[in-house]
Amino acid sequence: MTDRLEGRVRRRLDALDEQGLRRTLRPPFGIDLTSNDYLGLAHHPRITEAMTAAVARHGVGSTGSRLLRGEREAFANLERRFAAFKGAERALYFSSGYLANIAVLSTFAEEGDLIVSDERNHASLIDGIRLSRARREIVPHNDVDAVRRALTGDTATEGERFLVVESLFSMDGEEAPLADYAAICADTGSHLVVDEAHAVGVYGRRGSGLIEESGAQDEVMLAISTAGKAMGVAGAFVTGHDWAVEYLVQRARPFIFSTAPPPAVAAALSASLDVIEEEPERRAILLGRANQLRTRLVMAGISVQAGRSHIVPIIIGDNEHAVAVADALQADGFDVRAIRPPTVPAGTARLRISVNVNLTDEQIERFAVSLVGALTATVNR
Repeated sequence: MTDRLEGRVRRRLDALDEQGLRRTLRPPFGIDLTSNDYLGLAHHPRITEAMTAAVARHGVGSTGSRLLRGEREAFANLERRFAAFKGAERALYFSSGYLANIAVLSTFAEEGDLIVSDERNHASLIDGIRLSRARREIVPHNDVDAVRRALTGDTATEGERFLVVESLFSMDGEEAPLADYAAICADTGSHLVVDEAHAVGVYGRRGSGLIEESGAQDEVMLAISTAGKAMGVAGAFVTGHDWAVEYLVQRARPFIFSTAPPPAVAAALSASLDVIEEEPERRAILLGRANQLRTRLVMAGISVQAGRSHIVPIIIGDNEHAVAVADALQADGFDVRAIRPPTVPAGTARLRISVNVNLTDEQIERFAVSLVGALTATVNR
């Protein structure tokens, strides 16, 4: 029986090779153009020192779920502070954004409900929707009219209706029309759930994300804000009304049955919030660098999607060509990875360039020159 399973697995691995879809685990190297450490906080001394000191006080493990012995005052304090940061009544901290998204969508949506989901939503949102018993309707990307039809048309439901979107889409760097969605949800009595993974720390006057910037706070039922990207640490917060967060504490299986994160992470995240609040210039520098990169690539004749975000996709199309271009850039000292299906739609393999505040003018210029050379050298491969 084991031989039969091994044979099936090997055939599927071979198929990945034939399609140019086999992945490789590779540690960081060279100039960072691929991580989500947008604000450069992962190595910020104030944050690393806070975490180191907390490890000395609290140890390296929580020893249990938060409903058992894993709860710490540091978590409760951090959640109160993050809720205020997001302008919400309450926050709940999870050990990963994936768990947070699954928890939200599998806990609130029930049989007889409807979930409307953008076609480019992250895998964690998709999996959470699949785990719910609700009917789901996938709508074209950022299509406001399609969302309105789905929530009001003949296929709508008498049960609860949820609209699920990312505020900033991770592979395209496009912003969702949150103000429009908030208005539709208000008109239809639907519940807006927003994943702020790539927006928190970057947008808004406080840096709390695109919900703040769009003015949609009053119509957002729950927001999920990942803490392992711009915030530089780990985990994710779910923020929203007190009644909704309390329900997660009582019913969300990913929260109830997961060991709590190490307590020292709470100290690091508190320090991260300090930096975000006290050094707003980091956000300005980041978006300035993103604009600089886009401008330089356009000058070099490279097609770049219009926008302002720190995520700059370079669409190549063919899987093997994307890998070849990434390999050439890596050989030139740039940490760039090829993004291929199923992470992105078939035929849209790309380089997902992630801008961060530590990039210099010279590095951006050299990258543009290197990218042009890599695209030219690999075009016929």
